[in-house]
Amino acid sequence: MTVSKATTDAVKPSRPRDKEPGDEAVENAALQMGELAELLGYSLKRAQLKVFEDFLRCVEPLQLTPAQFSVLLLLDNNPGRNQTEIANTLGILRPNFVSMLDALESRDLCARMRSTNDRRSHILVLTEKGRAVLVRAKKLVASKHEARLNELLGPENRVALLEMLSKIAAEF
Repeated sequence: MTVSKATTDAVKPSRPRDKEPGDEAVENAALQMGELAELLGYSLKRAQLKVFEDFLRCVEPLQLTPAQFSVLLLLDNNPGRNQTEIANTLGILRPNFVSMLDALESRDLCARMRSTNDRRSHILVLTEKGRAVLVRAKKLVASKHEARLNELLGPENRVALLEMLSKIAAEF
């Protein structure tokens, strides 16, 4: 079999080359996002990552993730609900939710109890320690995290963004 020079050149790995004038400028220039910058899903994900990073910094002393904080909030507002209801409300897959509950239980932040109505089901409750951690977390989130977001967006944009996000969540 004969392979032409053009074919072999196309599959050869590129070799490092000497830097030419202007290479540094190209390396330091921002990447062009093209259509990616116009995709809502991409923009939502980027914003979510930034918001989560800030949330984690704010509650770092309490070592809570956004999902764990959400679980504690729901348990506080909905005592005696079962783990399936909580997981479904938050959109957390069962295996992930079970491991998250294991982690919260090992820290004595919540407890699972057999349901008296359905022995196959577990009722979730906040422990006293869980309640205390949640009080501290709510203060940190309100005074730092949400305050920064409110400052960035302004009250009217915050309300509008919440409405738009709720609409997306309800329709998809």
